[in-house]
Amino acid sequence: MKNNRRSESCGTAAECAAGKGAAENKTMEYMKISETEEHLLERLHSPDDLKALSPEQCTALCAEIRSLLIETVSKTGGHLASNLGSVELTVAMHRVFDSPEDKFVWDVGHQCYTHKILTGRLERFSTLRQENGISGFPKPNESEHDSFISGHSSTAISVACGIAEGMRLHGDKEHFAVAVVGDGAMTGGLSYEGLNNAGKSRNNLIVILNDNEMSISKNVGALARYLSSMRSSEGYVRTKKAVERRLNRTAVIGPSVAKVIKNSKSVVRDVLLQSATIFEDFGFVYLGPVDGHNLVELEEVLLAAKEYHRPVFIHVHTVKGKGYAPAEAKPSEYHGISKFDIETGNPEVSAADSYSEMFGKELVQLAKHDPRICAVTAAMGGGTGLHHFAREFPNRYYDVGIAEQHAVTFSAALASMGELPVFAVYSSFLQRAYDQLMHDVAIGGMHVVLGIDRAGVVGEDGETHHGLYDVSFLCTVPNTVIYAPACYEEMRLCLRRALYRDKGLACIRYPRGSEKVSFDKTALNTEYTHVSGRKTDTLYISYGRVYDHLYRASRRMAEEGVFCDLLKLTRIFPLAEGVVEIAMSYAHVVFLEEAYYYGGISQLLGDLLLERGFRGTYRRVAPKAYLPQASTDSQMETMGLSEHAIYQDMQQEAKHGKA
Repeated sequence: MKNNRRSESCGTAAECAAGKGAAENKTMEYMKISETEEHLLERLHSPDDLKALSPEQCTALCAEIRSLLIETVSKTGGHLASNLGSVELTVAMHRVFDSPEDKFVWDVGHQCYTHKILTGRLERFSTLRQENGISGFPKPNESEHDSFISGHSSTAISVACGIAEGMRLHGDKEHFAVAVVGDGAMTGGLSYEGLNNAGKSRNNLIVILNDNEMSISKNVGALARYLSSMRSSEGYVRTKKAVERRLNRTAVIGPSVAKVIKNSKSVVRDVLLQSATIFEDFGFVYLGPVDGHNLVELEEVLLAAKEYHRPVFIHVHTVKGKGYAPAEAKPSEYHGISKFDIETGNPEVSAADSYSEMFGKELVQLAKHDPRICAVTAAMGGGTGLHHFAREFPNRYYDVGIAEQHAVTFSAALASMGELPVFAVYSSFLQRAYDQLMHDVAIGGMHVVLGIDRAGVVGEDGETHHGLYDVSFLCTVPNTVIYAPACYEEMRLCLRRALYRDKGLACIRYPRGSEKVSFDKTALNTEYTHVSGRKTDTLYISYGRVYDHLYRASRRMAEEGVFCDLLKLTRIFPLAEGVVEIAMSYAHVVFLEEAYYYGGISQLLGDLLLERGFRGTYRRVAPKAYLPQASTDSQMETMGLSEHAIYQDMQQEAKHGKA
């Protein structure tokens, strides 16, 4: 099934102009049209102003919004294709409903850009995903029109179910909770838990399935085939609404007959679809499929849904990347994209040189010599570099959809059969599978390897996507080993060790982006490296990409005649023999960690030092709070983990005689 996920905002839009001439011509044609459009957006001060526009003006407005989306995301990066595909749907929702009294819940949240533009954030839209700007995801503290924060998939139905129940408890019978869910989110089990409970209610709840057939990874699974069969009956709602309009114009009996049709299992639908839908079995009224780019049809079906005053499921069919030729041609590459050139569609930077790519390519090399190696992804094959494995070994590659819990348990079961499963997953998304790591992997001693991608801060995607918490919860899983390589070659060493020397759960965590290394790589290993120079009583400890920042800061201090020793950890858990003894030999120890302050390795080392009677000073530098969207460099500075911040820290240490 497809996976209308997420949040990969620094994707590759590489070579979007294969068949480049035609794509560029269409792009230029679009740009010329957009330049002639009436500037309707400037006349909209609130969503209510939309209701005064004519259908022709709404069509022009949608073109203007698309132009703004392309122009803005080309400069800021972000989720482009999904937002281009949901413009008409968002406009129709705001024309039919009354936000913020009616509550909109956006699953994942990466398709909310048009919603933000229409709810008072037009003037700030150029700050999208920038530090001190507006978030790329819904945030209630940013606007009253954002009813719930989101950034992970498959949550919207549960959220809308709870909001609708809250409305009922408050005596509000007029307003609605509306969940917009991508079809990729329907691969996540939480969607069905929400459907199961929502369908039993009689609340004002509407679920809109934005079915665009393509997102980050190709749709997989039985539901993908099911939705595909339903798309073939796209004329159902148009036919039903046409019949209702004709009957309503018939004197006397018209409206009553139309009401009977609306409140029964439509004969028209039975003829066209031949059977009830899975969504009706959950207790919903099902309406669809509807053309998601036809404003008239969208408004009609939304108005019809309001009349039921019970859970309604609307199936909307959209085109991802609608209106921008390169994004329509390769929507997965424009799901999340860095800055790009509008005319060609080419991105400003390529992600070919990245930890993700290196991990995926190394796994392929190892799998060529070991048929036991299997690769598992939860809808992020391209994002995690596993697309290389998919091409080479399709029979050993498994995309399970947006289902991290299933991915972990499935991997454990593969391991029980003697295979070597490697599950590559973003740190932020691994959080969903903690229970399965504990029960299905650890208790049985199953040997599963995790490639934990996007470990640490991730920049402009903000709070919901940072990979700062995996260390804290993985350390609580028995028989777990965690590596944090500081360069590509070290990552390769750790992957080989994790596969062939470790038992149980073996984790390799690495950051988003490319290798930036200036430290000496001649003595790389999978344990630790102690760098000791001139006599000093101060030791700085770190791991992963922070180590290079530490190394550069220490070189700057050395040029000023101030020295300290360094300890680079590669296996961060359990701590290698000798690490505590090394730390015990110094009077002042500082641990720098790109992971959550509470429960991290720096806390673990502090406990061990305390147990052994350490009498020196011990200080930890690590984040204690959520970090909003900003550049990765800015976030590292905020945490005190950039080269500049560490250099300043060392100067303060030296001033107080600790270096």
